[in-house]
Amino acid sequence: MTRDAITLRGMRFHTLVGLLPHEELIPQPLELDVTVSLSLRRVGVTDSPRALLDYRHLYELVAESVGTSHHRLLEALCERIAAKVLALDNVETVRVAARKPHAPIPGPLESVEVVIERSRKDVGPVTP
Repeated sequence: MTRDAITLRGMRFHTLVGLLPHEELIPQPLELDVTVSLSLRRVGVTDSPRALLDYRHLYELVAESVGTSHHRLLEALCERIAAKVLALDNVETVRVAARKPHAPIPGPLESVEVVIERSRKDVGPVTP
């Protein structure tokens, strides 16, 4: 496995997320980081953008996944993002971190964060 990576850090969206009744009606801020592992050797040697993962396309995949629909669980949203990113050519692994700064916690809290890491070998049906 390679140690090369590309990260989009601090993507911000407003979306419906959570299990509580008000979370189904009022969009909340959500912050996402996505890190993909892939070989950057060919890009570094050839300086050719054709071998590169387009950052804009990666952002679009995340934005499409967040969309405007209601997400009951951050974990499920992270899984959807990971599946779409792993479908891209040359992506070996993906790390998705989702932060919800306005989580309904009864005390001081910066945010709740869910982090998942998936690889190509993880792709496929999940049995409950």
